[in-house]
Amino acid sequence: MRDIRVAAVQFQHAPGDKARNLGRVRQLAGEAAHAGAEIVAFPEMCLTGYWHVRKLSNEAFAALAEPVPDGPMTRALLDLSRELGLTVGAGLLEREGDKIYNSYVVAMPDGAWAVHRKLHVFEHPTISAGDRYTVFDTPHGCRVGVLICYDNNIVENARATALLGAEVLLAPHQTGGCDSVSPKAMKPIDPAIWARRVEDPAACEAELCGPKGRAWLMRWLPARAHDNGMFLLFANGIGPDDDEIRTGNAMILDPYGEVLAESRAFGDDVVVADLDASLLPTSSGRRWLRARRPELYELLTRPTGQEVETRRVRFGE
Repeated sequence: MRDIRVAAVQFQHAPGDKARNLGRVRQLAGEAAHAGAEIVAFPEMCLTGYWHVRKLSNEAFAALAEPVPDGPMTRALLDLSRELGLTVGAGLLEREGDKIYNSYVVAMPDGAWAVHRKLHVFEHPTISAGDRYTVFDTPHGCRVGVLICYDNNIVENARATALLGAEVLLAPHQTGGCDSVSPKAMKPIDPAIWARRVEDPAACEAELCGPKGRAWLMRWLPARAHDNGMFLLFANGIGPDDDEIRTGNAMILDPYGEVLAESRAFGDDVVVADLDASLLPTSSGRRWLRARRPELYELLTRPTGQEVETRRVRFGE
């Protein structure tokens, strides 16, 4: 890997309005390119909208999805990538045959593309889960992996992505402000505090950066970067998303889990950081990968009998 400048974005999508959302992607990608970034990560399902889809009929849900790479959104991302000389990652709903996936398309300026299908899904009763990891080379001299939102919560996914050679992990999310069943995890953002964010910014920052948002992320997100020796680009929604309020907190972390850049904005924002490739070879995570003893790990692939489907975990069933 060589040194590279990257960007992570937070923005509030419009539910179901792909044209409007693509317009914001164009504008914010332009800001990233103007700042000298070569890779920019946008949030999960930011082109289609996210949390409202769980309430859609099967027909309306299917109507939001499109094929990759031949659908209009992927073609538009590829055009934008070539225009700006910038690799652009953005989330949408992908249709293949009779299946619909929560997918993340990465469009590269040389015309290459990659797509990751979320492994742990719960967004709609008819959504399908992906069944493979996504790691690929880019024209920027770095190898990139993608894990979408809940995928990052499962430590095995981050480790598998690192073992496949990822040096930079794109981690698109729609999180923060979720009503978790755990008493010590996320809880909903107070709508009254969000509504008064201009009049009382200190209270709003405390809400978004406290245990409902950034403080929750900092319990585990830096560990994914640190333990696996990867740079990490965290992109997220911000503001109202159906009946939840996303916390933003877009950030870029180095392979020691240190935050290189982050947003505290209450709206759309782009954060930019320079990745120092010399940190990778001697990072703790890279040294620990070399110290692995795979002969001991057979039990990791053995079902315990406690496994449940992700949507049951998400909704506390």
